[in-house]
Amino acid sequence: MPQQKPQLDEVSLKILDILQKQADISNAELADRVGLSVSPCWRRVTEMREKGVIRGSVMLVDPESLGLEVNVFVHVTLKQQDKQSLEEFTDTVSNRPEVMECYLMTGEADYLLRVVVENLKKYQVFIQECLTQIRSVASIRSSFALSQVKYTTALPTQHLLR
Repeated sequence: MPQQKPQLDEVSLKILDILQKQADISNAELADRVGLSVSPCWRRVTEMREKGVIRGSVMLVDPESLGLEVNVFVHVTLKQQDKQSLEEFTDTVSNRPEVMECYLMTGEADYLLRVVVENLKKYQVFIQECLTQIRSVASIRSSFALSQVKYTTALPTQHLLR
């Protein structure tokens, strides 16, 4: 049976919007900003965690401050899209720390990866030691990001106010 979407009112959506931008906010400050007392605010956050609306909290780290200067979008096409090939690919790239995101796609490529590395030499090593070693990979096409125009992890919530 498909999981039912939780009903979120305007206050819960405000809580989500704030937490998506500032996960380390204190419960007292969060409650104040959404117009609740501390206990009901804490209960709402706890309930959204229990229902899976809030999956976790993370700190975002600036990649350049860690020397990660190269952001690459990699389009990978497999020789065939059978279960074994798909599993082999996803198992391999899931364990690579430089792979930030991986999506099974429609269209020309089977997968789209976002890879972050220090420099082009490290990217070459990743290609040679990882992607070209996967038997089912037919082609690899790389697009290098020149600059980041927009980046957010905050999901839109306004459509839920209807």
